[in-house]
Amino acid sequence: MSKQTHDLLVAFSQLENEAGVKNFLKDLLTPAEIDEFSTRFQIAKLLWTTQMSYAEIADQLHTSTTTVTRVARFLNKEPYKGYKTVLTKLYPKKN
Repeated sequence: MSKQTHDLLVAFSQLENEAGVKNFLKDLLTPAEIDEFSTRFQIAKLLWTTQMSYAEIADQLHTSTTTVTRVARFLNKEPYKGYKTVLTKLYPKKN
């Protein structure tokens, strides 16, 4: 991990509430970048909380099935588990 990435992670960890995160994101990213990241998170949320197909998710969110597939891969197969960590806290699955 680069020093720049580490510094960014530390900066995010200093934010204590939603307003702080929102303002930091507005300073850091363009509106288009925020929209893209928001769409990716919505894809992950729908994959986690529904039984919708990739095509249905892509249609609903006006994105490509390629993007849905990429998010699904990170949600289910990649070792980082960032999406799963957040989604488990926000939308715990009932057994």
